Amino acid sequence: MTRARTLLGVLLTVVLLVTAAAYVLWRRGEAAAAQDGLHLRLDRHGTVVYVDRDRVRQVTPRGTAIGDGPTCQRAATARSTLICVRTRPGPLSAQSAQVRVYTGGAREPEVTLPVWGAPSRARVSPSGHLVSWTVFRTGDSYAVPGRFSTTAGVYDLRDGHHYGSLEDFEPIVDGERYREQDVNFWGVTFAADDRTFYATMASKGRTWLMRGDLVRRTLTAVRRNVECPSLSPDGRRIAYKKRTEHGRWRLHVLRLGRGARPVVRADVALAETAHVDDQPAWLDDDTLAYARPVDGTPTLFTVPADGSGRPHRFAAGSSPTPATG
Repeated sequence: MTRARTLLGVLLTVVLLVTAAAYVLWRRGEAAAAQDGLHLRLDRHGTVVYVDRDRVRQVTPRGTAIGDGPTCQRAATARSTLICVRTRPGPLSAQSAQVRVYTGGAREPEVTLPVWGAPSRARVSPSGHLVSWTVFRTGDSYAVPGRFSTTAGVYDLRDGHHYGSLEDFEPIVDGERYREQDVNFWGVTFAADDRTFYATMASKGRTWLMRGDLVRRTLTAVRRNVECPSLSPDGRRIAYKKRTEHGRWRLHVLRLGRGARPVVRADVALAETAHVDDQPAWLDDDTLAYARPVDGTPTLFTVPADGSGRPHRFAAGSSPTPATG
């Protein structure tokens, strides 16, 4: 009995020490985050903001450093608004994240939102009023064991309206409401009207480019086999990754027609022939930026948006977007 009590005491002591250590690490992470200021010039039009080794960086098109910012795994900017999606330090960090939004060059976040999942994508609308994020998450009842599912959300900085998950919107495919329960959404990109957006929907092994309406809370299918869309500055083209017959993703750009229900007018494969698992970003009307690994290190590349030229290696990092003043 004495030996059993001794073992139990040792076990309880170990549990308490582990719990205390985890708490200390969590508090240190929170303290570091509290001191994680913004040292960027988001009003510097034409510069590039990206993530390198979990830190936001800003450089000129030639690679000259301008400044750095908060700790993030995914980031995006537009009109001096920065969204930072970061894993929250401490216990259960693999499924606990924060969306932090900085505006007007402020050194402290204006908005901090808890989210369930691991950071995946981030975007800011051209006006800087809307932000969106995508996270990987596990534990959904429909998820295949050992695989991730995704969820995406939208938040309006003007009035603090949280649109919730895109799973709460009404999806429409081939003119009818889509009623399957295994839907996943990711990769939001915004139009200039602060109402229209595009995203990917996946279900039953298929993917669609969905055109979203924040007012009607609907998502309408536009085209199959489109993932991680990125709307061009002129609102007429979408860059995306397309799954090929070999199971790889290749970057493409499609041109949209006009009207409430745009149809695809053209689809061009870009000069980057390597496998790219990323949401590309338009640096300007003619150039796309994206990340892919080189010798195991996330690396940024640029490529012309018309299918010409060749990829150009830019810097080590991921999650690129241009600063738009």
